[in-house]
Amino acid sequence: MTLRFLAIAVIAISAWTDLARAGEPEAAPADDVTSVRVLTLAQALRSARARQPALAVARSNVVTAVGAAEQARAALLPQLNGQASYARGTNNYVPSPGGSNPNSSAAPVSSFQTYAKWNVGLSASQMIYDFGETINKWKAAQVNADASEESVHITEAQIDYNTRFAFFTARATKDLVDVARETLANQEKHLAQVKGFVEVGTHPAIDLTQARADRATAELQLITADNNYALARATLNQAMGVERSIEYDLSDDECPPVEGEDGTVDGLVDEAKQKRPEMLNLRLTMRSQELSLQSARDMNWPSLGLSGSLNDAGPEIDRTAWNFSGIVSLGIPLIQGGSIRAQIHQAEGQLAQSQAQVESQRLQVRLDVEQARLSIRAAKASIISAAEALSNFRDRLRLAEGRYQAGVGNMIELGDAQVAVTNAAAQSVQSEYQLYIARAQLLKATGRK
Repeated sequence: MTLRFLAIAVIAISAWTDLARAGEPEAAPADDVTSVRVLTLAQALRSARARQPALAVARSNVVTAVGAAEQARAALLPQLNGQASYARGTNNYVPSPGGSNPNSSAAPVSSFQTYAKWNVGLSASQMIYDFGETINKWKAAQVNADASEESVHITEAQIDYNTRFAFFTARATKDLVDVARETLANQEKHLAQVKGFVEVGTHPAIDLTQARADRATAELQLITADNNYALARATLNQAMGVERSIEYDLSDDECPPVEGEDGTVDGLVDEAKQKRPEMLNLRLTMRSQELSLQSARDMNWPSLGLSGSLNDAGPEIDRTAWNFSGIVSLGIPLIQGGSIRAQIHQAEGQLAQSQAQVESQRLQVRLDVEQARLSIRAAKASIISAAEALSNFRDRLRLAEGRYQAGVGNMIELGDAQVAVTNAAAQSVQSEYQLYIARAQLLKATGRK
């Protein structure tokens, strides 16, 4: 009998071990961008989804929440425990005065002789009914696990936005390098022209000094722009979650128009309220709190359970006797020191907090959509104005160069015209990428990929 009990215990342990291993998540392969020479936006987004540690943290929170739900479910399922023990000790006996033993008045006998006792047993229990306390607790944990899944989507949306922001910021700094390089080329051309005019005596020597200073300033601006581009790629690496060299270039990807960006705000807000993972997460959290409150209230009712045990015991492993017992129990909470009422109050407060968070998020959704749309509208208008300004300032520079060559202009006029072109070109670049970033904001605000 004892050997049969041991075999049952080993089989049960093996089965539970296999189930635990089957539930372990497998690591997802990461997209490798560490060797590409020209990085696209799609590659950056895939890398961020695969490598960002923040996403791993969010996914681990889901595993934790699922584990908590499984623990809550376990209270609804049969419980089976096995035990095996070997004991050795003395068996001295002290007669009780007035007992049924006729020799109860005899003196107790003490001995150091020990005796063995083997014991192998199984105990089982099953909760039958508790008016919904346990099942509502399990449902609350399940819904909380679903809310954790939405937290993963929240993190994914933030990672996507951060990656797009870092990518287009780096693209803007790359284009600003081209602006600085063009400015330096113009200043070198001006320096050569001024040097020739000074040598033939048609312009004063101070013009040459000013031209050299302007060229040095342009060279410094190019160095700064190159450094900013390098820093922007380092920031992009962080957004992608990779450790790699910044010796790569960026593709000419653009952020296409977002559907509905020029439409009414109400339609976008309604879409955002349905798709935003923040809204889904808060609604699920509120539902979980409702179930937790119901579970706390159900604690006031009785609970019915069934338990039993089977054991095999004796002084030798081949000299044992078996016994079994069964118990039906009814638990009635009478006086709990106010703990049940306190748990109900706690659950009511948590539910009220969740409801307020849902309403607060509704307001935040509308604000996010409005801000993104206004930023898109402003960026579009800025692009048109910046393009017109750049065209006019380039005409001004062309006229200033002609006036200087004709001897009716001066270096101040020429230098001011060049600075104006450089600033207008930089503003044109920034306006274009402000539009792309605003569209990325609208994608995040509406819950779109």
